[in-house]
Amino acid sequence: MKRSLVLLSVFLVALAALAQDKPLVLPLWPNGAPGFESRRDEPELAASYWVRNINNPSLTIFLPPKDKANGAAVVICPGGGFRELVFNAEGVDPAGYFTNLGVAAFVLKYRLPRATNSPYSLDVHPRQDGQRAMRVARHHAAEWGLDTNRIGVAGFSAGGEVASLIAYSPTEGDASATDFIDRESARADFEISIYPGPLGAPKVLPTNAPPVFFLSAGLDDWNHARVIADLIPQYAEAKIPFEVHLYAHGGHAFNMGRRSKLQSIKDWPDRLTDWMADNWILDPDKPPKGEK
Repeated sequence: MKRSLVLLSVFLVALAALAQDKPLVLPLWPNGAPGFESRRDEPELAASYWVRNINNPSLTIFLPPKDKANGAAVVICPGGGFRELVFNAEGVDPAGYFTNLGVAAFVLKYRLPRATNSPYSLDVHPRQDGQRAMRVARHHAAEWGLDTNRIGVAGFSAGGEVASLIAYSPTEGDASATDFIDRESARADFEISIYPGPLGAPKVLPTNAPPVFFLSAGLDDWNHARVIADLIPQYAEAKIPFEVHLYAHGGHAFNMGRRSKLQSIKDWPDRLTDWMADNWILDPDKPPKGEK
């Protein structure tokens, strides 16, 4: 009997530890997305690298260990052409990279307007989900140990377009909203845009655009590189910090570079780490070398 109790106790402790390791999934709206509440219980579809049928948009929350956390945070928008989400390679894997740097990571599952028979609009609902994700992160900043001056957005491919919709759109909250989350700002303090598409890229850069890190491959579909090329002179003229990496080879959708045989692509996350350090994101009290 005692042996059985001991084994049960060990099992429960192990189960509790496993539960703590599993990331929290937080719906963006408790009752479902506005106007589509009736669809919130429709199950998602997932296989291998993708997730589809997103009708209850959410954040999957990855917090760094407390002894490593530095207060910075990023909302990650996976790509997938607005038909699916490349959730593991462009969501979970980047989250692991960020938390290893001490940065809290929130992977966004946004609605997919190009999915078959989708009821969602390309120019409305991804933006709505992205802005709500930023507001949720800011609303929980104290609880999650976040510095509200260092909450940014990162996106891959179509997710880069969602990042643009967040970074270049009005960010003010509604001070009279009954939902306190909607009172928060949707501002991105920095943007990380990896082989982004054209949706959301502004013809005229807003004066409050955040510092940005752009990265793509020159032999990718030219539209992806051109999005970046068109914005460079505007950032330079506005004197908003920007960094650009256009690799000679690599194609599209190389994710965090792990699958590539190209050394430059394998190492690209190191360039992002350098940028985050040199732009006061990892440590707001430590300016880059040579600057004060």
